Amino acid sequence: MKSFLISDNIDTLIGMRLSGVDGVICQTREEVLKTIEEKIKDVSIGVIVVTDIIKNMATTEIMEYKIKLDKTLIVEIPSINSKYEKNYITKYIRDSIGVKF
Repeated sequence: MKSFLISDNIDTLIGMRLSGVDGVICQTREEVLKTIEEKIKDVSIGVIVVTDIIKNMATTEIMEYKIKLDKTLIVEIPSINSKYEKNYITKYIRDSIGVKF
């Protein structure tokens, strides 16, 4: 089972490719939706990773896919161009599992 990235910038794409995850850069909502539909049909892909900027382009459709898909997981990651606070990941983990570190 493979993962696939849909990104809004080349830096995230290169970083994920270095870790073995293939992907594409999308600039429009139509490109995002077309790519997601293609990758959902690909049975070898189990995880579709989208940056938060990509998710914001098609929030409603992506949330519907997240709810109804049973064989493919859609995961959101922060983009380099995001406006997240400095310790976003630490805060996310702390809030999710209640562990302070």
